[in-house]
Amino acid sequence: MEDQAIVDLYWQRSDQAIEETDRKYGRYCHAIAYKLCADHRDAEECVNDTWLCAWNLMPDKRPSILSSFLGTITRSLAINRYKAKTRKKRGGGETALALEELSECIPSRVDVERSYESKEFEAAIGRFVKGLSETEQKIFVSRYWYMAPVAEIAERMHFSLGKTKSILFRLRGRLRTYLQEEGLC
Repeated sequence: MEDQAIVDLYWQRSDQAIEETDRKYGRYCHAIAYKLCADHRDAEECVNDTWLCAWNLMPDKRPSILSSFLGTITRSLAINRYKAKTRKKRGGGETALALEELSECIPSRVDVERSYESKEFEAAIGRFVKGLSETEQKIFVSRYWYMAPVAEIAERMHFSLGKTKSILFRLRGRLRTYLQEEGLC
C-alpha cells in the first residue's frame, strides 16, 4: 500500500492504518529500536508505542515522508527507553557513547534530545549531512542516527578502526564549525 493511502487511513481513524503501517514499516522501525535498545522485547514495545504515537499525531500532522516520520518517533522512543533502562548503570552502551561524542559539537546550552526536536537545528544538521560525500554520509548516519558501533562501521566500510575513528572525529569538528557558522552555537 502506498504511503499516502496509509496516511489517509489514519485520517479516517481506520484500524487498518496500524495493520498496514506494521506490514510496511514494522521491520524498519524494529531495526531502529533494536540498534538503540539491544533488546528485542524493548524494540517491540518501542514499535508498538510508535504506532500509538502515529495514531495520536496523525490527525494534526500529515507527514510528507511516512518512513522518516515513523523512524523519528521510533528513534526518540528507543532513546528514552534506553535512558530509562540504563539510568542507574551508565556506561558501556553505544547510544550513550554516540550521544556523548555529539555533545562535543553541540553547545552546552542545547540538550541533544531538545535539539533533535528543534526544527531549525534539525534542518541545519540535514544541510550539513547533505553537504558530505556519500561515504561520509554513510559513516555519520550509521554512527549518529543508527548508533552503530565504530568497529561495525569500519568493517562495513572496509576501513581500519583508526581511519573510521579519524573520519568521525573530523566530521564532528566540521559539524561544530558548521553549527557556529549557522549561529546555532
